[in-house]
Amino acid sequence: MDIAYIPSPSTGVIHLGPIPLRGYAFCIIIGVFVAVWLGNKRWIARGGKPGTVADIAVWAVPFGLVGGRLYHVITDYQLYFGEGRNWVDAFKIWEGGLGIWGAIALGAVGAWIGCRLRGIPLPAWADALAPGIALAQACGRWGNWFNQELYGRATDLPWAVEISAGPNRDAGTYHPTFLYESLWCIGVAVLVIWADRRFKLGHGRAFALYVAAYCVGRGWIEYMRVDEAHHILGLRLNVWTSIVVFVLAVVYLVLSAKLRPGREDVVEPDRPADAKDADPKDAKAAKADEPKDAEAGAAAAEPEDAPKADLSKAEPAGAEAPGAEKH
Repeated sequence: MDIAYIPSPSTGVIHLGPIPLRGYAFCIIIGVFVAVWLGNKRWIARGGKPGTVADIAVWAVPFGLVGGRLYHVITDYQLYFGEGRNWVDAFKIWEGGLGIWGAIALGAVGAWIGCRLRGIPLPAWADALAPGIALAQACGRWGNWFNQELYGRATDLPWAVEISAGPNRDAGTYHPTFLYESLWCIGVAVLVIWADRRFKLGHGRAFALYVAAYCVGRGWIEYMRVDEAHHILGLRLNVWTSIVVFVLAVVYLVLSAKLRPGREDVVEPDRPADAKDADPKDAKAAKADEPKDAEAGAAAAEPEDAPKADLSKAEPAGAEAPGAEKH
């Protein structure tokens, strides 16, 4: 008999009339708001303008959602394209299934576009957002609790999560790996904030630290999971991904510290208004007034009362002035 355990919701969706309210979606949305809120505070503290983080997130979030879903569908294609499967389910993102690796990769592409449009460096923006992304992941993992997915091996520990019988799962109590990862991500956020204040991380190094620290936790948590996954040399695919990405993040940290030490002095420079930003009507009006302005300027330069020379009465060259003495 279990003394204590974490109960799972009987359903992951509540219907408000014809409108379904899904717990998984709410967790994702809350995570996005937390990331933007904290990222905005950190961006302003580094000299950026309010609202810039949100403006770029408009590009990064949709790209990230698409990337996360693509990674999940590609690495777990058998769930959607195998025998007896319906490929339309690959588009049902509300049922769960977002790969953080794809979300970060394609989300970075969207962020790069947004940064280019605003004329700011992507590494500086990523540094400001790094701990917020970790907290967003901490919130998002609770969506797996609503869907009763991504749990670990069976256990009778007091903090085990209760899973009910369902498709591809057996009833019982299991390691709540979603909870482990959520707590780990909170720790990663705290680590990045502390290290950034202590060592003045810049040029993308705070983001690299977040990636490296997350990979360490994801590696051992992934090893505990029992859901279906592809294996390479006895290890789950996501464990290998964690190892590779961790090495790349550490290499970037070392090389960046040597090549570009310190932190950016200016993260969002004030740019003069571009010609393309000017109102076309104002430009045409200014051009039309140019001849009039030139005539007005010439008239102002010549006094109205100044006598005008009469060239018809001018003395011929060499004529002597009246009364001039000859020598």
